[in-house]
Amino acid sequence: MTERPTGRTALIETAFQGLDPESLEVLRQLAEMNVYPPNTILCHEGEVGDRMYVVNEGRAVITQAVGEDEERVLAFRGPGTYFGEMALITDQPRSATVKTVMETELLEVTKEVFDIVFRDSPTLARSLLHTVILNTREADQAAIRDLETQHNELRQAYEDLRAAQAELVAKERMERELEIAGEVQRSLLPVNLPHVPNYQFASRFEPARQVGGDLFDVVALPNGQVGILLADVSDKGAHAALFMAVTKTLFRTEARRLLDPVAVAQAVHQGLLDISTSEMFVTAFYGVLEPESGLFRYVRAGHDEPLWITAGGEIEFLGGKGRFLGILPSTPVEEEQHRHFQSGDCLVIYSDGVTDMGGPQGNPFGVDRLQQIVSTLHDQDADIIAQSIVDSVREHRSHVHAFDDVTLLVVRAL
Repeated sequence: MTERPTGRTALIETAFQGLDPESLEVLRQLAEMNVYPPNTILCHEGEVGDRMYVVNEGRAVITQAVGEDEERVLAFRGPGTYFGEMALITDQPRSATVKTVMETELLEVTKEVFDIVFRDSPTLARSLLHTVILNTREADQAAIRDLETQHNELRQAYEDLRAAQAELVAKERMERELEIAGEVQRSLLPVNLPHVPNYQFASRFEPARQVGGDLFDVVALPNGQVGILLADVSDKGAHAALFMAVTKTLFRTEARRLLDPVAVAQAVHQGLLDISTSEMFVTAFYGVLEPESGLFRYVRAGHDEPLWITAGGEIEFLGGKGRFLGILPSTPVEEEQHRHFQSGDCLVIYSDGVTDMGGPQGNPFGVDRLQQIVSTLHDQDADIIAQSIVDSVREHRSHVHAFDDVTLLVVRAL
């Protein structure tokens, strides 16, 4: 601290207007004038003080602790104002902390000097009382503003928490419903495929989500025939699973009633139109196998062309004209195709989730990879062929999230 000669009389008269000459002279003679650098703490909240301060030059900030690590700014004090008087009047610990904002020159009045002047000067008493009232009101208003702010923040936090809880409950409910839908869907797909002498059947199904839109079926029909189906609903999720369940039920019902593949597909198409108002549709490959003769009659309703592999390893695509089921009222299937199974022949039916599966570089798995695997393994058991295809698709996908279901159905004549 460094003393500096100043016009303290003018400062005292400005701070304590109307002060009598005797009190003014006491303060002028006994008060100290000192200069403090920036960030000097003059008053510590919670400590008992022994003096008050009058600002001559500079600026000080008054703060109050809020919690353990925060503080609230109550006010600033500039030239001609004073602070710290409450500690001299009440002998109570200071209610706030005061710190210099810049180099500040202060007139300091100790408790001993203050008691002499205060006892004999009604003017000083009135002036200090007025200041105390103003400071208290200012502090109260600041506290009220803080409480209002905290109340609003707490109310908003409560609303946000309630909304988040509602969203979490809805999400958990949806996830549970999807789990149930997934369990129902898996229960609709065959676990064990029929045993047919001289033929092998193998299937694989991996939904992209908890609930997928693909379906497959191998079902024994009248007269010893076997119905073979693989279909793909145009969407994913719970709605697609319900549409898939209806599609499978219609195929099973119509396959037992109508042995002609074209008639079955057309009946399923009409049944979907009758019960659905959505824009969802189904691609399907459906065939009827006569095990004794090896005759395989089929229709392709907009589905990817299956692969037919002969015992010698030659690969063909099974074509056929036809379009989606369940979306447009006109006849979807135009023609029936047929082939004969010979010993060693293999049929691979797949959904587009197999060939369209993307890898880390964005490139699809593709039909060429599928043909290469089938060409290499066509003389193996149907289950080995199916598993090898799925393993290759997984390896190609790597860490990339699957965007479509992977569904396979392999038929092999022994």
